[in-house]
Amino acid sequence: MARVVVDVMPKPEILDPQGKAVLGALPRLGFTGVSDVRQGKRFELEVEGEITGEVLEEIAKLAEGLLSNPVIEDYEVHVEEHSVAEIAGQVRPA
Repeated sequence: MARVVVDVMPKPEILDPQGKAVLGALPRLGFTGVSDVRQGKRFELEVEGEITGEVLEEIAKLAEGLLSNPVIEDYEVHVEEHSVAEIAGQVRPA
């Protein structure tokens, strides 16, 4: 099975109160050097068969019609080999 990821983010001109809240909390938690935070959504879709241009077009339609609100959000569709969960399982904090 192949994995297609849809990343959904607020459009640049849209205010992002969740991102601003995270940005405000960072210094209190000891993190410095971050100048902006935007919070979005990530969807990982397991797709049967080969990923073709046609499959990606169908997923883009899904992203525009269901996974995002095109009035206030942009989306990006791309193919990935590993999920975030798989990568996180391989990386152990020091």
